[in-house]
Amino acid sequence: MLDIKQLNLIMLHLTLCKGIDSSQRIMMIVAVMENPDCTLVELAESAGLREKNKAIFYESYRSISLAEVVQDYQKYNIHWVSILDPQFPEYLRHIYDPPALLFYKGNIGLAKENLLSVVGSRVHSPYTTEVLRQFIPVLVEKKLVLVSGLAKGVDTQTHQLTLQKSGKTIAVIGCGLDYYYPKENQMLQDEIAKNHLLLSEYPMGTKPLKHHFPMRNRIIAGLSMGTLVIEAKYRSGSLITANLALREGREVFAVPGDITNPFCAGTNDLIVQGATCVLNGEMLAQNYLL
Repeated sequence: MLDIKQLNLIMLHLTLCKGIDSSQRIMMIVAVMENPDCTLVELAESAGLREKNKAIFYESYRSISLAEVVQDYQKYNIHWVSILDPQFPEYLRHIYDPPALLFYKGNIGLAKENLLSVVGSRVHSPYTTEVLRQFIPVLVEKKLVLVSGLAKGVDTQTHQLTLQKSGKTIAVIGCGLDYYYPKENQMLQDEIAKNHLLLSEYPMGTKPLKHHFPMRNRIIAGLSMGTLVIEAKYRSGSLITANLALREGREVFAVPGDITNPFCAGTNDLIVQGATCVLNGEMLAQNYLL
């Protein structure tokens, strides 16, 4: 019987392979657990791969030197945890499309604490800054770990203000942990990686491509039981995150805003649709920590 360290290594190998997705990796690791000696052909069959994808999978699997990969990750102090590992974030394990593997820097234990996701616009009005300055000290005092995406705007301010108030934060990025995105957040990313928690489902060498960020959003929403939305336009990434949270049965909190401000249109609509309206940090904490 394979132990969790061995299973994490196998999942790392599968994560680096082309031609398979997250759900197929999970099916493959289940097949390995049932039969540690199963062949590549049996792995492909267990995941129902099409003929074209089988060839891609076989070639990429055989081209990977796992020992060299592990050495590279150790050099960059990047760790990984599979969905089978007890350290894997519990709420994330239960979303519709969980990542089979998470790469991380920092304290993975933070993912087991009381988490609250915070999202909002990259471009926003001064109102957002004032809201964050009022909310975050209260949330930190209540021992909530704040989760965001390290993007410009609300994400960056959430992380920065949490650090200023000696709170704890988790950043989820849409690229490999050896990349800085956005580049101007390099110092902030390093601080989070060293003393907090930096997460990604993407292996080293993965660039911050546009289509990675909606996938990243499902992790932000899935890590916690609640998401706070501050200033979001219609059809924004923040609303995608909020809708993902709702789909998973999580709580969504929204800060109301000026009805003439397009940055508040999406947030106000969330309230109309049933999101919990919050006016201050105490109200949010009281509702969330019931």
